Amino acid sequence: MDKLIIKGGSKISGSVNVHGSKNSALPIIVSSLLSEKTLKLSNVPNVVDVLNLIKLLKNYGVKIEHKKNKLKINPSKIKNLSADYDVVRKMRASILILGPLLSRFGEARISLPGGCAIGTRPIDIHLAGLSKLGANFEIQNGFVVGSVKSQLIGNKIKLPFPSVGATENILMASVLAKGETKISNAAREPEIEDLSKCLIKMGAKIEGHGTKTILVQGVTNLKKAEHEIISDRIVAGTYIIAALMLNSALEINNFNTIYLKSLIDILKKMGAKLKVSKNSIKVSKGSKLKSTSLSTSPYPGFPTDLQAQLMSLMCISDGKSKIKETIFENRFMHVPELNRLGANITVEKDTATIIGNQTFKGAQVMASDLRASISLVLAAMNANGQTTLNRVYHLDRGYENIEKTLGSLGVKIKRKKN
Repeated sequence: MDKLIIKGGSKISGSVNVHGSKNSALPIIVSSLLSEKTLKLSNVPNVVDVLNLIKLLKNYGVKIEHKKNKLKINPSKIKNLSADYDVVRKMRASILILGPLLSRFGEARISLPGGCAIGTRPIDIHLAGLSKLGANFEIQNGFVVGSVKSQLIGNKIKLPFPSVGATENILMASVLAKGETKISNAAREPEIEDLSKCLIKMGAKIEGHGTKTILVQGVTNLKKAEHEIISDRIVAGTYIIAALMLNSALEINNFNTIYLKSLIDILKKMGAKLKVSKNSIKVSKGSKLKSTSLSTSPYPGFPTDLQAQLMSLMCISDGKSKIKETIFENRFMHVPELNRLGANITVEKDTATIIGNQTFKGAQVMASDLRASISLVLAAMNANGQTTLNRVYHLDRGYENIEKTLGSLGVKIKRKKN
């Protein structure tokens, strides 16, 4: 198992281009299962979650050509409708396969998913929505087994919570369903918009994507298409925070800054000097940042996927900050590790209290999930001395060559194999 060794205290400079969005690429790659025609994708991030999904689709008999950041997907000859535990356990996004397979073939069998251990993340909301379209489900020996008597039928579906994954699953399933599907209280994330735009290029009839209500008119078949994945707003936000952690000037390019408005607003409130353009942000050196308080919430609110990174920044800011986590349970697993590095953070139920003006000191730490791991990297970059981060595979799930990118900016970081 690899580990990262980081020597803190270096300044960073230059510019960084943001790679494609993992959370957009995963459902869009899965959406190819709805069609018999080829789907060509560009700006696909080379991260472990994407590579695992490609492996999963190949197990189904899907032909995939992968060159650099491009995919050519040919799903015309799917041979297998069962997704086994060995692949599925590595990523929760595999549950998204249910909707497309049920819609196109009327059956699907998938092992209960794995991925980040950050709370229960129940799939019940997925199954309830798909059931409203006419699917039937059983749990058999650790597998979700779904079937449809004849064809999925459009329906009105109100989600109890604007779940991104459930919105994506139901949206994809409804594309080939008979009649109209109305999804209320839908997730509004940019990744939902990107998926919808790709599906529309494939021939789907979708309206309202990016709003709380999505309308889908079912079609009988789809056509070949090409689509460019949006850039990763969470990765962009991570690099912005990295520059602020080291009080360094940095330019972050190649992403739609409107998708990070909630983070930008918070950072400006804290005193960050940011020059925001349509597709880039310039971070300038400045004085010490101030404390603040916030709650995570569905888009356009503050993203839970940036909570851990911002917490690292709050540790070295002036005053006392608070973060209330409203999306996932147990998403403060990075707190004990940050405290090992010198932070002063306490957690009570869904709220973390961060005492600022702390000095990070290098230590041995362990990553527990994707976003927790990057928060530890950020803290280590700021720390006095050397930090060793274990279980780096979490980082590789969402960040493309993180040590090479940070190293090119001036961070003293190297990967070591155990």
